[in-house]
Amino acid sequence: MKIDILTLFPGMYAGFLQESIIKRAIEKKLVTIRIIDFREYSKDPHHKVDDTPYGGGNGMVLSCQPIFDCIEDIRTEDSVVIMLTPDGIPYKQEQAYTLSKKKHIILLCGHYEGFDERIRRIVDLEISIGDYILTGGELPSMVVADSIIRLIDHVIEEGSHQKESFNNHLLDYPTYTKPRVYKGMQVPDVLLSGNHKKIEEYRKEESLKRTQERRPDLLE
Repeated sequence: MKIDILTLFPGMYAGFLQESIIKRAIEKKLVTIRIIDFREYSKDPHHKVDDTPYGGGNGMVLSCQPIFDCIEDIRTEDSVVIMLTPDGIPYKQEQAYTLSKKKHIILLCGHYEGFDERIRRIVDLEISIGDYILTGGELPSMVVADSIIRLIDHVIEEGSHQKESFNNHLLDYPTYTKPRVYKGMQVPDVLLSGNHKKIEEYRKEESLKRTQERRPDLLE
């Protein structure tokens, strides 16, 4: 898979690309990630990428030209262009699974007051990672990229994500490790029983219980 991230702040991705699972996936050549500064596509003498909004108002709006030219330069028949914006559809695990099967993903990060509306005409999907406002799309792009990359074959063990939260519309069951007792808190006896059928039943019950308590909307 190839992922291109279009941003005005490429330095924000240094740690993201050089740590943990993302780094290993890159080293194994399971994913290629390019960080593209779309300011380099600006035809303005001062490399300007934004301007004041028509009709007045606060803030600056990202201009069409640099973003259009950048996307047109890197887009192929296999590309899916995604705009990170609070106007987008809420991002869900099902989308992560779908996107993990694509060959080329382009993530467009906004900044300032937002995008010129005409830029929406050249994107395939608009995504929001939550009902709150951030200073830009860089952090959302990392969230989306991370959620996709970990689902690519051979990045992590398949069993590690098959029973995670949000699969089957349920939150994950509680997990424990050694020691058996810590500050008076004990690991449930069923997990120590060796009875795999009972353990599986316990985990299903706890998963449903946790979902009902914390995210009943998932059961709807």
